[in-house]
Amino acid sequence: YDQGYAYECKTTADWLLSNTQVRPTVGIVCGSGLGGLAEMIKDPQIFKYSDIPNFPRSTVHGHAGRLVFGTLKGKPCVCMQGRFHLYEGYPIQKITLPMRVFKLMGVETMIMTNAAGGLNQDYKVGDIMIIKDHINMPGFSGVNPLSGPNDDRFGLRFPCMSDAYDRKLRKLAHDVAAELGYSDFLREGVYCVLGGPSFETIAECRMLHRIGADAVGMSTVHEVIVARHAGMRCFALSLISNRAVMDYDSEEKANHEEVLETGKLRAEQMEKLVSTIVAQLEHNAHN
Repeated sequence: YDQGYAYECKTTADWLLSNTQVRPTVGIVCGSGLGGLAEMIKDPQIFKYSDIPNFPRSTVHGHAGRLVFGTLKGKPCVCMQGRFHLYEGYPIQKITLPMRVFKLMGVETMIMTNAAGGLNQDYKVGDIMIIKDHINMPGFSGVNPLSGPNDDRFGLRFPCMSDAYDRKLRKLAHDVAAELGYSDFLREGVYCVLGGPSFETIAECRMLHRIGADAVGMSTVHEVIVARHAGMRCFALSLISNRAVMDYDSEEKANHEEVLETGKLRAEQMEKLVSTIVAQLEHNAHN
């Protein structure tokens, strides 16, 4: 563990605060093939990750690697087009560094999207799943972004995770989806995170399904843990981009191209859903 992480995010936040007029209250993280949300931002101010001090680089196809500041439906926000993953080889504290940077910039609400494999047999490709809870597989083996000395300036040593995914925001999402006519493809379930980058085996999919996971992916949970630790409220959506292969006779194979294709298909609806939720956010996270 590098004690420098704490100061790193302060340096980064200060640099951004002095380079943009925007004071974001909402942070958005765009998943694979879902970067289009950033295009909806008014008067965008864009920073390439490679230009931001201490920021990691996005190395995955479908992740643009840009931080976009501006307003979305009248709310000042910051949007990550492209995130970082364990499988890229970053230390887990580096993956979650943007969460602490956002906290220091005044962000109160984090909205995250990802592409995930559907384990729940009722889920179809193209469904959008509100994450109501998670299973953190890397965490079982000690890979947790909060391991190492606790930084008391952000939060407690042992943060509670039973309320990680804000109930009011989930309710709001259901209401918004009903208004938009999206209810028939909106689900709510449990997301399981794995390290990747290899996709899950059939036996792994069966196991994860049995232990209560509805969808599986390689992101989001680490960010949620750090955001909750720092007192930000979280809302997360998974786009079900492929069905996990559950039986040995199947000819299907998971692949990243399929993931990006589904993104194109549902992206606009996902963007509409998120932007409408943002429009209806209460300013103060403590309400």
